[in-house]
Amino acid sequence: MAGVAEFSGNEIMPSMEIASATQRKIIHCDCDCFFAAVEIRDDVALVGLPVAVGGAERRGVVAACNYEAREFGVHSAMPMGQAMRLCPNLVVVPPNFEKYRDISLQIRKVFFDYTDHVEPLSLDEAFLDVTGSDQCGGSATMMAREIKARIRKEVGITVSAGAAPNKFLAKIASDWEKPDGLFVITPAQVDEFVRKLPVGKIFGVGRATEKKLNALGVTHCDDLREITLPVLVERFGAMGKRLYELSRGIDHREVKSDRRRKSLSVEHTYLDDLAALPDCLQELSSLHEKFVARLARVDSSYQVGRQFMKLRFNDFTTTTIERNFSAGPVLDSYKTLCEEAWQRGKRPVRLIGLGVRFDDVVESIDAGQTELF
Repeated sequence: MAGVAEFSGNEIMPSMEIASATQRKIIHCDCDCFFAAVEIRDDVALVGLPVAVGGAERRGVVAACNYEAREFGVHSAMPMGQAMRLCPNLVVVPPNFEKYRDISLQIRKVFFDYTDHVEPLSLDEAFLDVTGSDQCGGSATMMAREIKARIRKEVGITVSAGAAPNKFLAKIASDWEKPDGLFVITPAQVDEFVRKLPVGKIFGVGRATEKKLNALGVTHCDDLREITLPVLVERFGAMGKRLYELSRGIDHREVKSDRRRKSLSVEHTYLDDLAALPDCLQELSSLHEKFVARLARVDSSYQVGRQFMKLRFNDFTTTTIERNFSAGPVLDSYKTLCEEAWQRGKRPVRLIGLGVRFDDVVESIDAGQTELF
């Protein structure tokens, strides 16, 4: 199994990978319990205590928690009331998203010292393509180790990192030995590592897909490789091709430093259908809390445009409605959209989703410069 081996990028690739002139070296960095770690850094009295960041009111939601809290079963996106029942001594700290954004920018500056090819996924994680970097003698392992040390020293929090020949494996590697971990998968180790990987670890495989695979006798990637590409495509559509490739450690996605988000949303499928409109409206507060926590992670180059609401009724029909409210993505805006959307079906609801479309400031500026020059 892979570990903190040296990944210089010069190793011979496994035969299942399509060879390229230059072997990619991808690092994925993920801050450990980011919001909670920042609050503990700034208040040493919290060290060793179970800490959760989020709304303390009755319908508040856990935005992040530390490992001491996780030992009690607390996790992000959990209703705060449930978290406090699981962990009566839980210390709840209100979020300070402006502070988190500032710290995220500090961390990103460290990344740019090693490569210009940085793809942020949120405030607390990013991909780095260090293929062409001459830092640390070109060693991805040494760069990852140095980045971790610098963030600990300069920012005061820990980061887990993974280095691998592609994004899929780098992201898995960063989660392999959390917290404060460094896990490396060299090209020569890809085949052995992926064969033993549970299919639930594959990017895009949720609980429903995992159950379908398990029903076919597939629990690990080694099992998945026994199913032909045509059969996977027939059973899983476009996802079938991804399953075929990822189970072989193949991922050709590039690190896109200019990747821009068009929208942001959260949704929830309910075990028991929500019988009527009042039940839907009652659930909106909790869902809105989760959405606001996610929205706070998005950097200021995005501006909120239209708000939208999605309802899926118990007959599996889906309706989406959107509008631009002057008040922005506040709870009352979504209540208005929910009322209008529910009128389209007037039946029990099994899924609610809400979100925003973005007006991209960066793209607007770029377009203006193109016209000007």
